[in-house]
Amino acid sequence: MRSLVLIGLLALGPGPAWAATAAKAPRAVAPKAAAAPRAAKPPAPQGPFDARDPASLIALLASMDAHASVAERAQTDVKLNVTTPGFSFGAQYVGCAANGKGCQALAFSTSSDRQRATLAQINAFNQTSITCRLFMDKGGQPHVVYSTVLSNTDTREEMRTHLGVWQGCLASFGAFLGDPNGYLASAP
Repeated sequence: MRSLVLIGLLALGPGPAWAATAAKAPRAVAPKAAAAPRAAKPPAPQGPFDARDPASLIALLASMDAHASVAERAQTDVKLNVTTPGFSFGAQYVGCAANGKGCQALAFSTSSDRQRATLAQINAFNQTSITCRLFMDKGGQPHVVYSTVLSNTDTREEMRTHLGVWQGCLASFGAFLGDPNGYLASAP
């Protein structure tokens, strides 16, 4: 039996290295042209943080050179579109109060429209990872998801940890889709 691997925890630091992950992650959207190097941004003010509030994640991502905006708000869900210097993904808050805050859980997700894998390969990937889950939609497109339960005690640094794990999921997803058989042959 294969051992389960916790992916992404080694890539942590002050925040995800979006550009490094972008080289390995599948592209769900058209790649952006390389931008000229930017001057270092001064650190963003460290005001109150509530992981259960989508506005806090939006502000945190902005401090990490990413942009997030509310894409859709339903009765108890808030969906965000997130764009980093190299790729895009979605974030979905669920179990939210009527005001869109106090959410109970958060899921990050993306898909690849360029690369394919069989359902058997996707199931085999899921046997190697405890944090990153893959699935295939009805059209045969592979998706990766990482989710977490939220608490009113979650800190900004804990959310950075979740973003680091998500970054690891993206890298693993890209490596897997680049060569599913090779990835699975070397997986623990």
